Amino acid sequence: MKTISHPAPDEYYEYYGLYINRVINQTDLMSLLNEQIEEMKQALGNHTDDQALFRDAPKEWSIKEVIGHINDVERIFSYRLLCISRNDPTPLPGFEQDDYVREAGFDKYPIQDLLNEFEHLRRANILAIQNMDDALLLRKGTASGYPFSVRALIHVLVGHVDHHLASLKEKYLLNIKRG
Repeated sequence: MKTISHPAPDEYYEYYGLYINRVINQTDLMSLLNEQIEEMKQALGNHTDDQALFRDAPKEWSIKEVIGHINDVERIFSYRLLCISRNDPTPLPGFEQDDYVREAGFDKYPIQDLLNEFEHLRRANILAIQNMDDALLLRKGTASGYPFSVRALIHVLVGHVDHHLASLKEKYLLNIKRG
């Protein structure tokens, strides 16, 4: 079992503590990375494309848009993982999540395609992460104008999915079943 220790506060921008702290007591992030694939499938895989258009409120994202956003973040943070783990000193840009979601048109995607995309992105990340040694996990770079270590980015990946799955379960999925 690969152990990825918790990052120190100087390894990430304070905002991302929201996600990192969701997994603060977890020592087996590799298992969590894997488990979240099945958790996404189980929570969302049995919904129709019409059900996945549900929004918690008029200006909120649909279920499909939330999954698409999760995929965007998985892809962007995996690029950050790659660059920083390879000691690339180039500062990595930020991104505006609402613009990405708006421009993607995720509501037109079949929900199964979105879930399959997440699985493939996550499995690729798992393969990359499981082969990183401790020195790579501690490497730091700059993303969105702030320092990040590789291990902090891994914690963010897990915490970000955990955050959105909890939101979907609490605010979205209960309302679909009642509706």
